Amino acid sequence: MHALVIGATGATGQDLLDLLLKDDSVQQITVFVRRPLALQHEKLRVHVIDFDHPIQWQHLVKGDVLFSCLGTTLQAAGSKEAQWKIDYDYQYQFARAARENDVPSLVLVSSGFASSTSLFFYTKMKGQLEEDIQVLGFPHLHIFRPPALIRKNSNRKGELFGIRFMRFLNTLGLLRAQRPLPTEVLAQALIQVAKTPSKQVATYAGEAIWKAAAS
Repeated sequence: MHALVIGATGATGQDLLDLLLKDDSVQQITVFVRRPLALQHEKLRVHVIDFDHPIQWQHLVKGDVLFSCLGTTLQAAGSKEAQWKIDYDYQYQFARAARENDVPSLVLVSSGFASSTSLFFYTKMKGQLEEDIQVLGFPHLHIFRPPALIRKNSNRKGELFGIRFMRFLNTLGLLRAQRPLPTEVLAQALIQVAKTPSKQVATYAGEAIWKAAAS
């Protein structure tokens, strides 16, 4: 397998890259980043690119599967417009380039409750991205809608509080399908589905992600 990755420096992307490097069925990994990686490996090829200029990199998006894990927070982006550029524009542009270059499979990390009709900006944006990528017509498209993610060494106070609160509800037997998900479990699930023949569009949420990781 030749895996392509965007978002390799994020929490999920780092776990994904680590697992791909250890996977004997993966012969080559090509990542696209804004800044050089300190990591070096015989299977790893790194392209440092300007995401705002697709003409410079779109011909490089060639392989067997594109893992799209790119994303940011509103606080980090600074505005809804900036977050839309990263979470929607960049991911869509990469997906389109992959499809034009006959990459047969796309594994997309979206969001829990993603819907283009959502009243909330983030989930509406993710839902719109899902719909527009489906139109591209990948032979195999895997869409992941994870619940709250447990990130290693996270210092986001709101995120940590949300995880603790959700775990408390889980102990009461509530919202078990939305129990917090470690990023390494999500990464394992992404790889597993990429290896498995699927229908044209498959969506994974809640327990389905845990099941995919264990398969």
